[in-house]
Amino acid sequence: MKVGLFIPCYINAVYPQVGVASYKLLKSLGVDVDYPLDQTCCGQPMANAGFESESVEMARHFDRKFKDYDYIVGPSASCVVFVRDNYGRLLKTEEHHCASEERIYDLCEFIHDVIKPTSLQAKFPHKVSLQNSCHGVRLMGLSSPSELNIPYFNKLRDLLSLVEGIEIMEPDRPDECCGFGGMFSVEETAVSVQMGHDKVHRHMATGAEYIVGADSSCLMHQNGIIAREKLPIKTLHIVEILAAGL
Repeated sequence: MKVGLFIPCYINAVYPQVGVASYKLLKSLGVDVDYPLDQTCCGQPMANAGFESESVEMARHFDRKFKDYDYIVGPSASCVVFVRDNYGRLLKTEEHHCASEERIYDLCEFIHDVIKPTSLQAKFPHKVSLQNSCHGVRLMGLSSPSELNIPYFNKLRDLLSLVEGIEIMEPDRPDECCGFGGMFSVEETAVSVQMGHDKVHRHMATGAEYIVGADSSCLMHQNGIIAREKLPIKTLHIVEILAAGL
């Protein structure tokens, strides 16, 4: 199978190491992975801001760029969900069927559900607290939503449990929003900051050294809180741990 690696533009700008780690991790798992050049934004920021028509050309470009791959994989649940849930509608007037939405996976979802490794080469002798993002939990099923009262599962925990030396914790209210929410953090800044503050402190209460998640936007928001308040905890994308030592 041929996999096209999709790295959202904000990750390339703020966390370039996440893209490198994603590529190394997939290669180490025997995946035939390629990084198509000239990638652009998936169009989610424009659509969320009320300018959905301006995201159509980006969707069209994305669909062309990744049309020849069996799978499209990206380390950002929110961006992947936008493609999966919206591209078919945005491109409904196109002469061809939009295939991107049927073949795109979050990186952790892809590794957990498609590759299904039983071991990893990674070592990370640290205590971490899981950040379950809203998109990952409720739109992608990366973990069990607490409000549904269904049996617990967490694909991030499953993957991290394959890492040697790691201690995995979860905060109180494990799937409550961190307050980022894209445009929400711009339009409701005070509420967003307070939610982020509360979330970070719940992570800290676990005794963890790192807040670890699969959505860089959540980590970026909480890292801003940490920097402003000079708090003794760090954020880290899960792929950087799964690829540790590669």
